[in-house]
Amino acid sequence: MARGRNNNSSNGKQKDESPKVKISKESLRQALILFTYLKPYRGRFILSLVFIALSAFTTSLFPLFLGKMIDAASPGATLPGMGSDSVGSQFSAGLKNIHWSLNTTLILIFLQLGIQTVFSFMRVYLLTEVGEKSLADMRKDVYSKLLSMPMSFFTEKRVGELSNRISSDLSQIQDAISFTLAEFLRGIFTLIIGLAFIFWISTKLALVMLAVVPVIAVLAVVFGIRIRRMARKAQDQLADSGTIVQETFQGISMVKAFTSEFYEISRYVKSIYAVVSTAISNARYRGAFVSFMIFSVFGAIAFVMWYGAGMIQSGQLTIGSLTMFVIFSMFVGGTFAGFADMFSQLQKILGATQSIREILRGNGEAVELKQTVLEPEYGLKGNVRFEHVAFSYPSRKDVPVLKDISLTVANGEQVAIVGPSGAGKSTIASLLLKFYEPNNGRIFFDERSSSEFPLSQLRMQMAFVPQDVILFGGSIKENIAYGKPGAGDDEIMAAAKQANAHEFVERFPERYETIVGERGIKLSGGQRQRIAIARAILKDPAILILDEATSSLDSESEQLVQEALDNLMKGRTSFVIAHRLSTIRNADKIVLIDKGIVSESGSHNQLMSHNGLYRKLNEMQFEFGAVTQSPVPE
Repeated sequence: MARGRNNNSSNGKQKDESPKVKISKESLRQALILFTYLKPYRGRFILSLVFIALSAFTTSLFPLFLGKMIDAASPGATLPGMGSDSVGSQFSAGLKNIHWSLNTTLILIFLQLGIQTVFSFMRVYLLTEVGEKSLADMRKDVYSKLLSMPMSFFTEKRVGELSNRISSDLSQIQDAISFTLAEFLRGIFTLIIGLAFIFWISTKLALVMLAVVPVIAVLAVVFGIRIRRMARKAQDQLADSGTIVQETFQGISMVKAFTSEFYEISRYVKSIYAVVSTAISNARYRGAFVSFMIFSVFGAIAFVMWYGAGMIQSGQLTIGSLTMFVIFSMFVGGTFAGFADMFSQLQKILGATQSIREILRGNGEAVELKQTVLEPEYGLKGNVRFEHVAFSYPSRKDVPVLKDISLTVANGEQVAIVGPSGAGKSTIASLLLKFYEPNNGRIFFDERSSSEFPLSQLRMQMAFVPQDVILFGGSIKENIAYGKPGAGDDEIMAAAKQANAHEFVERFPERYETIVGERGIKLSGGQRQRIAIARAILKDPAILILDEATSSLDSESEQLVQEALDNLMKGRTSFVIAHRLSTIRNADKIVLIDKGIVSESGSHNQLMSHNGLYRKLNEMQFEFGAVTQSPVPE
C-alpha cells in the first residue's frame, strides 16, 4: 500500500505544477523553439508588445500628474533652475517647473487613465488571443504526436503523466505567452521608466532610495523562496493524506475483513499531523516575513520621506516632487519583488517546455493522421505467414517471449492460438497489428512482407476484439460507428443485430443514443463484448483478432457472445487467442505455443490423438470444470 501511495502522490504533485528546470543557455534555447508557434500571429504579438510599452509609460505618468496636483495646491512651489543650457536640461527644467491648475491636472489624470485603460485592454486582449491560438496549435501537434507514438512508449508512460503534459504543461506555456511574458516586459519598462523619473526628480534622493530598496528586495526573495518550499512540502504531505483516504475507501472490504480500522486511522492521523507540523513551521516564517516587510517597507518610506522633507526645507524639492518620488519608488520596489516570483515561474515554464519538446521530438509511427481511404493496391485477401519470428519486449530485451515462430494461415481460415499463461499468445496479436516489430524473422500478408504496407493501410483491414473491451464515454451508436466513421444508422443497426446486441439496446429508453459511461461502466461485460463485436462487424475486416473474448463472461452471456463471434468470423481470416479450450474445438487449425515456439499444430481431433501438452491442458480444464460444476453433497 505504501508503494501505491507514493505513486499516487507523485501523480498529484505533477498535476499541480511542472518540475522546475535550471535556467541555462540550452534550456532557454529549447524554450524559444516553441515560440515558433507564434509565427502565424507575429503581427498581433508585436502589436501587443507595443501596447505593453505604452501601458507601462502611461501608468508611470500618474505619479507625475499627482505630484503636479499637489504642487498646484501650493502656490509658488518651484524647483531651482538648472545651470546647464543644453536642450535636454532645458526641457527637464521646464517640465519640473511647469504648473497646471487643479482642474487642468485632474483632467490630465483622467485623460491619462482613459488612454492607459485602452492600452491595457489591447495588450491583454491581443496577448490572450495570440496565446490561445498558438496554444491550440501546440495542443494539436502534441496530441497528434502522442497518438502516433508506438506501443512501447505507452507501456513506459502513465496515462496521468501524458494527460498532465497536454493539460498542465501546455497551460504553463500559455501563461508564459499570455501573462508571464507580458508582466516581465511590463516590469522591465516600469523599472526603466521609474528609475529615470526618480533620478530626474532628485539624484541625491534616488541614491538614498537605491541604497535601501535592493536590500529589502533581496531579503524578500530569500524569505519568499523558503516560504514557497515549505508550502510545497505541506501540499505534498496533504496529497499523501488524501491518497490514504482514497486507498482506504477503495479497499474498504479488505480494511473491514482484516479489522484494520485502527491501523488506517493511525496512518491517517500521522499523515495529517505531519501537515500540521509543516504548516505551523511555515506560519513562523510567514509571520516573520510579514513583520519584516511591514517594518522594512514603512521604515524605508519614512527614511526617504525624512530625507526628502529635509530637502523641502532647504528648497531643493517641492512637496509634489516628493510625492512623485515616493510613488515611483514603490513602483520600482514592487517591480524588484515581482521579478523573484517571475524567476520561479520561468523555471516552471522551462520545465514544461522541456517535457513538451521531448514529446514533439519523439519518433512516432508512420501512421496517417488524417482520414484515409483504403487503396486497392494494399487490399488484403487474408493470407498470413510467420517466418521464424522471434521477439522480446523493449522493456525486457533479455527475456525472449517468442523464439522461433513459423505459421501459415490461409484466407478465411479460423486459427486458434493456445498455450500456457505467458507463452506469448497475446504477443502474436500485437505483432499482427504491428504494435511491435519482430526482433528476427518476418511476417507476410498475401506473400508480401508487412514492411511493404503503409501502417494505416494494414491496420484498416484488421479488427481487434480484446478480453477487456474498451468503450469510449459516448453513446452506443458512437461506439459501434467507431469501426466505420460516417456509417449510417441502418449499417449500425445491422451490425448490432449480427452481434446479438440489437435486442438489449432496444430495451434502453434512449436506445442507440444511450450513454455507456466511462469505459462502458453502465453496461454488463457481455453487453460490452457484443458492442465491440458489432464495431468489428461494421469495420468488415479481412483479418480478425480475438484475444480471449469470452473468458470473463457467465454462461448465458458467453453463449450470446459466441454466436456473435461465429457471425463475425464467417468468410474471414480469424486468429482466436483462447484460454477456454472448449470454445475453439471447431477451429480449422489449433496452434499451441509453448516456450516461445510452435509446440503442436493441427485440428482438435488430431491433437487429442497425441499424448501432448494440448491433450493434458484439455483434460485439466475438463476435470476442473467437472469439479466446479458438481453438486454439493447433502
